[in-house]
Amino acid sequence: MEELLELRQFLEQGKIHEALLLVDELEEMSLSDKINKIDSYGVILLIHLIKQKAEKRSTRSWDVSIENTVREINKINKRRKSGGFYLNQAELIDILEQGYQVALKRAALEAFEGRYEAQELAAMVDQQEILAEALKLIQQ
Repeated sequence: MEELLELRQFLEQGKIHEALLLVDELEEMSLSDKINKIDSYGVILLIHLIKQKAEKRSTRSWDVSIENTVREINKINKRRKSGGFYLNQAELIDILEQGYQVALKRAALEAFEGRYEAQELAAMVDQQEILAEALKLIQQ
């Protein structure tokens, strides 16, 4: 809110250059927030996909969680007024790849009642297949 008041002051004072710099900063903050949210939902999506592949089964709870995370990722990534998306396919892949190890560690706590370490669970699944499936679900 403070930034908006500062922006108003710059505009009222005719300080267009300063106002534009502040607008750039606000846009960057907004995009950073969207990336962080997409990353968080991406990790949750990957956790459930890892568990599905490792255990070779699914539950209604996992299915609903997958649906919800995909919906949230798409809602956050969608540009409202101009259409299109904030993050392109390559950027989404990058975020998913970065979150994979975190998801693997968390999935190891849940899959098979936590009997396996993350490295053991990793040997049971194909990382690229899971990442591809996550991206496919997001882009449907």
